[in-house]
Amino acid sequence: MFILEDTNSVANHFLAELRDTNHQNDRLKFRRNLERLGEVMAYEISKTFAFHEVNVESPLGTKKSSLISEQPVLVAVLRAALPFYQGFLNFFDKADSGFIGAYRKEEGHENKGIEIEYLYQATPDINNRCLILIDPMLATGKSIVKTIDNLQLKGNPKSIHIVSVIAAPEGIRYISENITTPYKLWVCSIDECLNEQSYIIPGLGDAGDLCFGNKT
Repeated sequence: MFILEDTNSVANHFLAELRDTNHQNDRLKFRRNLERLGEVMAYEISKTFAFHEVNVESPLGTKKSSLISEQPVLVAVLRAALPFYQGFLNFFDKADSGFIGAYRKEEGHENKGIEIEYLYQATPDINNRCLILIDPMLATGKSIVKTIDNLQLKGNPKSIHIVSVIAAPEGIRYISENITTPYKLWVCSIDECLNEQSYIIPGLGDAGDLCFGNKT
């Protein structure tokens, strides 16, 4: 597992502003900070890719350079993932992209827990490809597991990278117990726990609402 805040960097400023209620009223800034963290995480993940050497011709000569051998497939879980995903797309600008529509369906009683309604999937061929699954909040982990299960009905990726901004220990444990395919988890921060409504504590609130407005 990669945890971004384990190493001090300017990325901590972006994460702190996402959490800070003094900044959260500025939706543009909130979305931009998610985008920035997407760019940082894309850079970190790129270090694990295979590269090949090419000769690049400049106006004054030739220089060898190492380029990514194969572009990844980016898959975003709507809707909160959109700004975070944009950061990845800024860096992997030639990547194929897919989108998943999933939301938490809360039952009438808390002790029944959270179920995930999976409504939409539009994805390219993922077979034998590097898959980057992008969801900023890893709370229960159920949407991640359901997404990977459904994606694998259409193909088996060569590698899976699960990327979140903030994760709860319960969600990390759930995916480790329910995903049998090898994967690597990338998070900016791991928080304390989930509350009774399965929201991350201290977290940052509802990322989708802070990006785009309250849902009804």
